[in-house]
This record gives sequence, C-alpha cells and structure tokens, in this order.
Amino acid sequence: MTMESAPLLTLWGAKLAGAAAGSAISVAYLLPKSRREAATRFLIGLVTGVVFGAPAGLMLADRLALNDLLGPEEMIVMGSAAASLCAWWALGVLGQLADSFGRDGPLRAVVTGAETQRAGDRRE
Repeated sequence: MTMESAPLLTLWGAKLAGAAAGSAISVAYLLPKSRREAATRFLIGLVTGVVFGAPAGLMLADRLALNDLLGPEEMIVMGSAAASLCAWWALGVLGQLADSFGRDGPLRAVVTGAETQRAGDRRE
C-alpha cells in the first residue's frame, strides 16, 4: 500500500498524532527542568515528527518487514512518533551534557576556541 492511497487530511492527522505521542512518551525518559524547556522540546519534537514522519515510517516498516501489514496512516504514526521521540531525547541529552560541563568547562573551551586563545597568550 502506498502513502498516496490515503486522503491528505488523514495523513496530516496521523503525522500530528504520532509526533505528539512521541513527544509525550519521551517525557518519561528525560524530564525537562522548566516549562520553557518542556515547551521548546515538545515543539521541536512535533515539528520533527511532522517533517520526518513519513520517511521514518517507511524506513521502519521496511526494516521491520511490516510493509504488507501496515496501512499508510499506521506507517506515518509510527514514523512520526519515532522521529519525535528521538529528537526530544537527543535534545534532552545534549542539554544535560552541556549543563554538566558548566559555563567554563572543557566543552565550552572546545566550542569557543578558548583553549587556543590561552595557548596563544602564553607564547607572547
């Protein structure tokens, strides 16, 4: 079954439902520290699920050999939820990693080139 056989509105609904479900489920894995972080991660998960839902669903269905068992709506819900879940989880991990290094930690030095400046200062 192809994605084109379902009505467009149904496919968009499946994308939104899957993306929202993926964002909501991911709260159990990594709780946000603030409302702003929760809202940001939810919106990013929603957008990621809507944008990448169809390709992710097709890829997952192909890899799991479910192409003949799932309809287009189910593939999109599955793909949107998976993409949304991955985006939210990745943002949470990156945020916690950045927090663990702190403002003057080794990660900031690598990103800003602070180590290069300090080494240059010592040579002068």
